[in-house]
Amino acid sequence: MLKVLKNLKQSWTKITVIVLLLCLQAACDLELPNYTSKIVNIGIQSGGIEETVPEVISKEDFATIQIFIEDDKNITNYYNSVSDELSQLEVEKAKKYLGNDYSNKPVYILKDINVEEEKDLKDIMINPIIELSSLKNEETSNKIKEQILSSVPAEQKQYIENKDLITLLKQMPQEQLKGMLQQYTSKITEMPDSIKEQSVISGIKTIYKSAGIDTDKLQNNYIFITGLKMLGIALISMISAVSIMLCSSQVSAKLGKTLREKVFSKVLTFSNTEFTKFSTASLITRSTNDIQQIQMLIAMLFRVLVYAPIIAVGGLLKVFETESSMAWVIGLAIFAILLVVGTLFAIAMPRFKKLQTLVDKLNQVSREILTGLSVIRAFNKEKTEEKRFDDANSVLMRVNIFVDRTMSIMMPLMMMIMNGASVLVIWVGSRGVDAGTMQVGDMMAFIQYMMQIVISFIMISAMSIMIPRASVSANRINEVLETDPIVKDKKQTRKLDITKKGLVEFKNVSFRYPDADTEILEDINFIAEPGKTTAIIGSTGSGKSTIVNLIPRFYDVTGGELRIDGVNIKDLPQRELRNIVGFVPQKGVLFSGTIESNIKYSDDNMSDEKMKLAAEIAQATEFINSKDKKYDSEIAQGGTNVSGGQKQRLSIARAIAKDPEIFVFDDSFSALDFKTDKTLREALKEKTKNKTVIIVAQRISTILNADQIVVLEEGKVAGIGTHEELMKTNEVYKQIALSQLSEKELGGEA
Repeated sequence: MLKVLKNLKQSWTKITVIVLLLCLQAACDLELPNYTSKIVNIGIQSGGIEETVPEVISKEDFATIQIFIEDDKNITNYYNSVSDELSQLEVEKAKKYLGNDYSNKPVYILKDINVEEEKDLKDIMINPIIELSSLKNEETSNKIKEQILSSVPAEQKQYIENKDLITLLKQMPQEQLKGMLQQYTSKITEMPDSIKEQSVISGIKTIYKSAGIDTDKLQNNYIFITGLKMLGIALISMISAVSIMLCSSQVSAKLGKTLREKVFSKVLTFSNTEFTKFSTASLITRSTNDIQQIQMLIAMLFRVLVYAPIIAVGGLLKVFETESSMAWVIGLAIFAILLVVGTLFAIAMPRFKKLQTLVDKLNQVSREILTGLSVIRAFNKEKTEEKRFDDANSVLMRVNIFVDRTMSIMMPLMMMIMNGASVLVIWVGSRGVDAGTMQVGDMMAFIQYMMQIVISFIMISAMSIMIPRASVSANRINEVLETDPIVKDKKQTRKLDITKKGLVEFKNVSFRYPDADTEILEDINFIAEPGKTTAIIGSTGSGKSTIVNLIPRFYDVTGGELRIDGVNIKDLPQRELRNIVGFVPQKGVLFSGTIESNIKYSDDNMSDEKMKLAAEIAQATEFINSKDKKYDSEIAQGGTNVSGGQKQRLSIARAIAKDPEIFVFDDSFSALDFKTDKTLREALKEKTKNKTVIIVAQRISTILNADQIVVLEEGKVAGIGTHEELMKTNEVYKQIALSQLSEKELGGEA
């Protein structure tokens, strides 16, 4: 898999952008639960007040707070009256809370203080603010008043009843005041920090109301602004996600294109030996389905394998910042997820490896059936082939169903784990809220962080469906890319000897297929000279086609030496060798396009005159001119819209148009009638006066006038000579000849 992923280096700039965008998106997603917590804790519960000390205090409350502050501490140094000269920041605070007419209100404004000073001020004011808030509570106020009334003479009770509690407290001696309020201050000291924090906020809200501040507006403004920030963050996250998917699609598409190019280029270097190792169906599957599997993986890879760990780690850090006491719930959920994924992975992995092989098998069966459809119909074997296809299709279906069913269990189990963890958090968290050790917003934020962490693990788990299959596909692609062709150019190559132009020499040539036990060809010796026609004949399986396949190095000789233009062909560059050989295969091969594009296959810039001359020599002009569009007539894929004879003639015309030094015809006249065969050979003889012509033939009539005939029997040369010589001296040749023509016809031709 890593070898395939190395091809991503071409897209490193986009990958860098993707990673940066993923970090940005993760940061945004991790920040959203924090804002949710703020809206609940500050916006709703605290009325939009997030300050730990009041920024605005009425003169009355300022004086009241002073009576609860110890003598050695003072808050006057932290506040300015609106009548004093205010700094720019203090003016902005006054306008924020009181409006533009702030100067007419009897209030104090918090000075521009640093963090340390703010912490000191909070320590001084926290208890006094809570005490002030309690005193403004009617129930608490009445209790304290009753306590005062119970300790004074009767004649003073009427005076005290007519006074409000705050006024009475201001008039009391400090010692008496402390003694009376001790039971309340002790309760405040014993409060948990979270409760004390909420009580302070409640006290500040009371102070703001006393100062004439619209606390409802303050709350609405806070919720509105925080909500806008959340929308902005969500918008950034959305834009990042869309950009990531676009970039990931481009990266994956480019990787797919690169892999297809590499596989195709590699396949073009394969000799027939490698094509035997990799079936055509398998190579098609590897170039399409396998690469598509990797492309799909890459499209999701960055989105999941980069983003999910960032979210998981970031979420855990946020959890410990928010509420670490419930982190064990997340640990339990992750353990359950890993257990489920590990089990399913162990069950499904062997089937993933089998899937691609089964796809190969189905492609092979489909290709065979579609290619041989006419034969199947001729023998009424439709039902048999349908069953063969159905068997391959059913096996693939069963494996796919097993894998899909196994993996379909994953998501319900994951959702059950996630929802179970959420219920557990709410159950544990609600106790904390009830005990005052946790705020509702913190619990909500914890749930969101937990969901993000669990979902990130679910996303990684979901990749376990794609990664094994893509890994198998990657290995199959690497098999092709890492296959070293048997036929390849040497590092030091030689040039053709122009003094021996067109000379083909077989010197003790032997050949065996890879992994074969016996030689297909053994001790082949003959020379094909320029200006002469060399024919090769023999019974079926004697090695005729194998000999001519050695000339353009479709296979390499395994023994002896094959020389062209005086140079061992193994020392020649393949491109240079094939430039001088015009090869017409036994089965005519045409490409989709036009008649013109097929004849001009060796050179797109070939002149029309040269093309038409080649067609004329190949006896193809008659059927070409009978078509409406002549040379612009369409040729279907594989040449299915022309007859076998027409296909052979166009293949011959393509080789003639190339004008090579050496012509090789591998039984290329078999589909021609005797008249066309004879006319073509006569025209070809004129064209190839100074060329080397090698013809493999089954028909004696095709080679009667050859300058030399090589007779093969069981991979060995049984005789070499002209027709007349072989008829007298070679029994193998004589039997082949007499099986096709009468003695009179053979004698007449001779």
